[in-house]
Amino acid sequence: MKSLLMVSRSAPWAGASAREALEIVLAAAAFDLPVALLFLDDGLFQLTANQQAHCLQQKDLNANLKALPLFGIDDCYAAKSSLMERGLKESEVHLAVHWLDDKQIAELFSRYHQIITL
Repeated sequence: MKSLLMVSRSAPWAGASAREALEIVLAAAAFDLPVALLFLDDGLFQLTANQQAHCLQQKDLNANLKALPLFGIDDCYAAKSSLMERGLKESEVHLAVHWLDDKQIAELFSRYHQIITL
């Protein structure tokens, strides 16, 4: 069976990419495709709490993120280097993720048939 790794690199409100990445992951999981989600670069900002989406007249992504386990998406990863580069702390991340270094991320890429980056 084919598997999908979604790489989300966009800040939550920098355009439609973050929302589209989540929608693709949820749709793939609905069709029982093995799927994982990797947050890199500014994508880590999607994981921070207390985002004020209403100020930008946007829908909050937190509800979609919290729904991931309900769709069987338990494999969520994040880059340690992106966390440090953005001055964030693990305690600021509200989603349970596996923290990976660059070598582990390269290994992760090799385990999936299809990789989509948004």
